[in-house]
Amino acid sequence: MNPRADVPAAVPAASAPARRVPRFSRAEHWVHRLTALLMGVCVATAASLYIPQIAELVGRRELVVRVHEWAGLTLPVPVLAGLASRALRRDLGHLNRFGPHDRVWLRAALRRDKHRDSRPAAKFNAGQKLYAAWIAGATLVMLGTGLLMWFTHLTPLMWRTSATFVHDWLALTIGIVVAGHVGMALGDPEARRGLRTGSVSREWAEREHPLWRP
Repeated sequence: MNPRADVPAAVPAASAPARRVPRFSRAEHWVHRLTALLMGVCVATAASLYIPQIAELVGRRELVVRVHEWAGLTLPVPVLAGLASRALRRDLGHLNRFGPHDRVWLRAALRRDKHRDSRPAAKFNAGQKLYAAWIAGATLVMLGTGLLMWFTHLTPLMWRTSATFVHDWLALTIGIVVAGHVGMALGDPEARRGLRTGSVSREWAEREHPLWRP
C-alpha cells in the first residue's frame, strides 16, 4: 500500500538538529574575549620591544611602552569585573578543584593515550585547570614585576634588576604557553564554538567531558 500523500515523511535522524547543552554564560564569553585581547596586546607590544626586527618595523618605542604598560595594568580587570557573575564564580570553583580523575587524565596525557576512557574530565579537564592556574599566577607575577620596573624611584636597584630579569624571561614563557593554548583551541572547533555561542553539542560534551553533568 502506498503511503498517504498528506502524511509528512519522517525526518531522518541524521538531518535532525544536533542537541546542544549550555556551557558558558554571556559574561564568561566577554571576560574571556577581553582578557584574550589584552593578553594579545601585551604579547605583541613585548615582541616589538625586545625583538629588533619587529622594533624597526613598528618604531615609536615610547608609545609602544605606554600601550604595553596600560594593557598589563588592565589585564586583571575583566576577571575582577566578571566576578559579579555567578556563572563565572562557579566555573572558577571548578577550575580550582582537582580530583582523582584529574590525576588519571594527566597520566594519560603524559603517555599520549587519547582513548576516551583514559581521560576522564568534568566540565574542565586537568590540562585546562593547570593552564588557568599557571596563567593566573604568571599574570600576577608580571604585574608585580612590571610595577617595580615602572616606579623606579620607589625601589632599590637590585630589586629593579631582579624584577627585569624575571619579567623578561616569564614574558617569553607566557608567549610560548599562550601560543600552545591557541594551537589547542584551533584544533577543537566545538570548544571554540562553546566560548563564542555559549553552548556545545551533547555528543562533544559526552566525548570530551564525560563526567560533566550540565
